Amino acid sequence: MKEVLKFYKDFPKEGINFIDIMPFIQNKEVFRRLMHEVGEACTAANIVSPEARGFLFSAPLLATCDHVENIIPVRKSGKLPFKEGDLHEVLIEKEYGFDKLYYRVSDIAVGKTTGDNFEVTILDDVLATGGTAEGLAESLQSQKITVDGKEYGIKVKEFVFIVELKELGGAKRLEKIAPVRSIVVL
Repeated sequence: MKEVLKFYKDFPKEGINFIDIMPFIQNKEVFRRLMHEVGEACTAANIVSPEARGFLFSAPLLATCDHVENIIPVRKSGKLPFKEGDLHEVLIEKEYGFDKLYYRVSDIAVGKTTGDNFEVTILDDVLATGGTAEGLAESLQSQKITVDGKEYGIKVKEFVFIVELKELGGAKRLEKIAPVRSIVVL
């Protein structure tokens, strides 16, 4: 699958080598094979997926994987309507600066519990330094969800990435939290 990827030097800023994964959705057979591998790597019933490219690879799992029950969208500012107390902000460190992402606790609460926890897989497109996934995992694991009067924790079961940039060391950073699975490693 490495052969279909495209690379853009100095995008979005100088010094960044951007990996374009859009070719994965431009070839039906490649996408089908990729989604099969992603489905095998994601073992939790609840998938947490940052926008926007993460959505492309998480949503199909609802139709192709019997064990996947819920997709929890993680969005940029102003993209999720919310009720007071439902929206949670996550400060993340990316390889080219800081950003903020948001998720709703109510989106997690409609998922499936495992024992005393909502187990989640964090699924994203590219693993570089791991700052986005780490910030998201730490925020999620600090939350408590109340459903029908019972309180549940959130446990990150694993991280799954479409592409990992091994030289940036993101996997080592995240393995302190949960196992890391990458479909393509560069």
